[in-house]
Amino acid sequence: MPVDLQPARLNVRNVSLGYARRLVAEHLDVSVPDGSFTVIVGPNACGKSTLLRAMARLLRPAEGEITLDGRSIAGFSGKQLAREIGLLPQASIAPEGITVFDLVARGRYPHQKITRQFSVADEQAVNEALEATNTVELAHRTVDELSGGQRQRVWVAMALAQQTPILLLDEPTTYLDIAHQVELLELCRTLNEQGRTMVAVLHDLNQAARYASHLIAMKDGQIVAQGKPAELMTEELVHKVFGLRSHVIQDPYAKCPLVLPA
Repeated sequence: MPVDLQPARLNVRNVSLGYARRLVAEHLDVSVPDGSFTVIVGPNACGKSTLLRAMARLLRPAEGEITLDGRSIAGFSGKQLAREIGLLPQASIAPEGITVFDLVARGRYPHQKITRQFSVADEQAVNEALEATNTVELAHRTVDELSGGQRQRVWVAMALAQQTPILLLDEPTTYLDIAHQVELLELCRTLNEQGRTMVAVLHDLNQAARYASHLIAMKDGQIVAQGKPAELMTEELVHKVFGLRSHVIQDPYAKCPLVLPA
């Protein structure tokens, strides 16, 4: 886990978000420390995924601004932003009949030009992403025939192939059994240690406490707290955010907070 975090490249300033005329989050102020593994937690429908979608410019703020390196992300071209910020959405649909390799290769689109299509560097990036997600053996199978857990790992591989310095993951452990959840989060930690800024929405508080270097807690479309998990993950915060009585002790193995429902 990184110790010295750099100033935030990605910032959310006084942002309100909604769908149609219904606001679901208001006046959000968030800074994602560069080089951090930031995890967003909160109850269902509190605005976690909405915030992540806005960071990826899939949702335009009703007010406020999201900036990357001091520049509004609204001013980036599609390919420019896609070379900086990658997104693993909560639900994805693959074209019918597409193979795993071809789907992961689509992650290379931001790096390609009209005069230079799929290159040796692109193939290497795809192969590295397949290896990192343990999906090499699936490369020539169609996505349609995979299990939910296998598909999730393939979508992660596509996001990795994009090779962005910032990677957003919306509930990446969905559909995965506990072994593959840990495997994926360990991969995220490794990518973070290699210098990539990770931002993930997680539901499991103990996984968040174990893997995050920076924590954002949300409730009812508001930011309740931001900071280091060791300082934020308290019985008071768990009750305030989730309405759950709990005991928070130190994990004897990971030396991080461990939440035990009372």
